[in-house]
Amino acid sequence: MLNTSLIRTLSATLLAGLLVAGCDTSAPTAAAASAAPAPEVDVITVNSRPVSLHSELTGRTSAHRIAEVRPQVSGIVLQRLFEEGSDVKAGQVLYRIDPVIYEAEVASAEAELAKAQAAEHSARLRADRYTELAQRQAVSRQDQDDARASWKQAQAEVAAARAALQRARINLAYTEVKAPIAGRIGTSGVTEGALVTAEQSAPLTTIQQLDPLYVDMRQSTSELLRLKRAFADGSLVAGPGDSAEIQIRLEDGSVYGKPGTLKFSDVAVDESTGMVNLRAEVPNPDLLLLPGMFVRGQLTEGERPRGMLVPQAGVTRTPNGGATVLLVDAENKVEKRPVQLGRAIDGNWLVESGLEDGARVIVAGLQKVRPGMTVTPSETATAAGDAAASNVKDS
Repeated sequence: MLNTSLIRTLSATLLAGLLVAGCDTSAPTAAAASAAPAPEVDVITVNSRPVSLHSELTGRTSAHRIAEVRPQVSGIVLQRLFEEGSDVKAGQVLYRIDPVIYEAEVASAEAELAKAQAAEHSARLRADRYTELAQRQAVSRQDQDDARASWKQAQAEVAAARAALQRARINLAYTEVKAPIAGRIGTSGVTEGALVTAEQSAPLTTIQQLDPLYVDMRQSTSELLRLKRAFADGSLVAGPGDSAEIQIRLEDGSVYGKPGTLKFSDVAVDESTGMVNLRAEVPNPDLLLLPGMFVRGQLTEGERPRGMLVPQAGVTRTPNGGATVLLVDAENKVEKRPVQLGRAIDGNWLVESGLEDGARVIVAGLQKVRPGMTVTPSETATAAGDAAASNVKDS
């Protein structure tokens, strides 16, 4: 019985000691937790400023002018006077067709003209003589009228012979097939000795004017309507000049060094696709661009007078597709704010609504904080401010 009481007393004493030790270790932990520093976060201060907006459209290049060269007369090709793939000038002789037949036709037409002129001279003299005789009543008035009619007919025959000679000379000139426009000439469809016919369907060759060059693109009607509404309500303002500037990006991703200008948009909508055709003109003095190349055109839409950009790293997407940002208020407490976003621009989002000038958006350290916490903000420089102030390109 004594042993049992002793054991109980020792057990109680040991348990009390353990409880005291536990209380002593927890006290420093709570004190340490209360003294922990506020987490550090990186923030940027967003402000509205003018932002240039661009749309990126896909398109293909096409020649400024295309001429299919065809013969105007029939005959045998004697010479080809150009090098395939070279640049030719307007009026340059490309082919020479055998002119022998056409030279003979010119000579024949010249003889017919001389014959008609001789007949006209005789008819004129006869008409003059009959006029004198009619005044002396030596011939009847009917004979005088017949003589004058013969003279008029001879004049008409001279005119017809002169026209036939002109036609023969034109056909002779057509034996030299000339370039109708200046540009780069393609492959030849015929060689020396080939028989060609007047106005045949197959062209002898094709010439394309490559400077300047066209870029044909397509844009949706919904995008056009959005732009028109933005210009109407003043959220977008047109840039300088009457024609929109367009920057070309090549297939390898490089930027073409010479900007073009938008010439027109089609007046009709493609019913099958709901798209509108756009055509831009791009200078091509070095002939770097060739017809049929796939390019991307960055079209300047206008300027947002009070645009606001926020880095994409500072935006969190909600399960329902919305967007939120974490802000730091004047007391350095975290606030969650829903925002409405527009397009993505160079690693930033264009904010449509939800933020005001001077808001401090957390862009780093989001995983360490939650709404209501006190934080230690550190201002950081990002590309958002510089991009907004410069000519921002749509990504």
